[in-house]
Amino acid sequence: MVASTGRMRSLTLPVLLLAAGVLLLCATPTLQQQQQQEPEGTLIFAHVLFRHGDRTPIDPYKNDPWKDPSHWSAGWGQLTNAGKLHHLQLGKWLRARYNSLLRSTYSNDELYVRSTDVDRTLMSAEANLAGLYPPQGSDVWDSGLSWQPIPVHTVPEELDAVLAAKKRCPAFDHALKVYRQSEPYHSYNSSLAPLYRYLTEHTGQTYNSMSGVQNLYSCLLIEELNNFTLPDWTKQVYPEPLRSISAVTFGVKTNTSQLARLKMGPLVKEILNRFRSKAAGKLKPDRSLWIYSAHDVTVASLLNALRVFELHNPPFAACIMLELRRPVNGDDPYVQVFYKNTTNEPFLLPIPGCGERCPLDEMFKIYDDILPKNWDSECELSLLSMSYVEADLQSTTGLLGIILLTASTLLVLLTVIVVVRRRNSMHSERWYLRIDG
Repeated sequence: MVASTGRMRSLTLPVLLLAAGVLLLCATPTLQQQQQQEPEGTLIFAHVLFRHGDRTPIDPYKNDPWKDPSHWSAGWGQLTNAGKLHHLQLGKWLRARYNSLLRSTYSNDELYVRSTDVDRTLMSAEANLAGLYPPQGSDVWDSGLSWQPIPVHTVPEELDAVLAAKKRCPAFDHALKVYRQSEPYHSYNSSLAPLYRYLTEHTGQTYNSMSGVQNLYSCLLIEELNNFTLPDWTKQVYPEPLRSISAVTFGVKTNTSQLARLKMGPLVKEILNRFRSKAAGKLKPDRSLWIYSAHDVTVASLLNALRVFELHNPPFAACIMLELRRPVNGDDPYVQVFYKNTTNEPFLLPIPGCGERCPLDEMFKIYDDILPKNWDSECELSLLSMSYVEADLQSTTGLLGIILLTASTLLVLLTVIVVVRRRNSMHSERWYLRIDG
């Protein structure tokens, strides 16, 4: 009984302190609550990045009962009529949201649109713009056509380090390989072995990676959305666990600061730098809206790089909005990030450590670890700079080859120098002998 009383006494002070802390926490407004109490600032610029609309399967599996091209008249990986309609509707929604930034008639001085160099993203951008800029007034060029051409810019994928993020980057490839060899990744992937065997048995093709599972999930989802009956064997794996594995796969390529820096750093840096130029009155032309048309992996990777990604599969026409606002009190502008992944209103995503209204200067500090100073030079893979643990057998073999080649070259060069010197020495001796004679 005495021991029990002593224990109760020893707990009294910590409990009181904890209670006081809880009361203080309840009485003190959080950063998020303080921000919500402040009036909304004036919107001055917005970046919009969305996934393309509904598409056909990219690559049906071998035993797919719906793999005959006759079922998909648009072709593989192409935008469907449903996808066009979804983006037309999204464009109308964006017009309502950003009407204060845009004139009713199109001007290239206030809008810029960039797409990856893929049919479905280019077409999605065009369908979206049809909703964003229905021709009015001087824009009407055919009274029977409620559409006008608006430029959509693109870069070949193999040269695109910003949006498609497919420009060659050896350092990224190596970092991704190292990550996939890490214990957590290897352990998770190994746990999927029974699933891989099941899929291999029923699809008629080999499955041994998460990316393969992701592709299969996408194919089955599209077939289901188009009212095609799925084979009975899929009931054991679709939608789960394929859906969850696909969601996990979306985070792999940006799951470390280094991966995020090399994969999405150029895009995040471009967005923040453009915000800074706009805030300083130095953006030329002085545009108000910048649109990116891309893919599900782009949406997921950007959210993950910003550290606001919750595991899911971004749906067709999923849309991220990064908005720059100037406070009513004239303070420095702040950034808000919204995510619209349904037909409902978008979610406001708090920036980790900064809240729902993050000062622009603070954004640069928070994401400094993923903003490349010089992406091209950072992508150069130097084997000599790798640690022994990082260097795999292939890399080590390559390094050994370089060393052997260099050593062989030096040996040949040294031999030539010795021979030349000997000949010169003999020639000099004969010359001096002649002088002495």
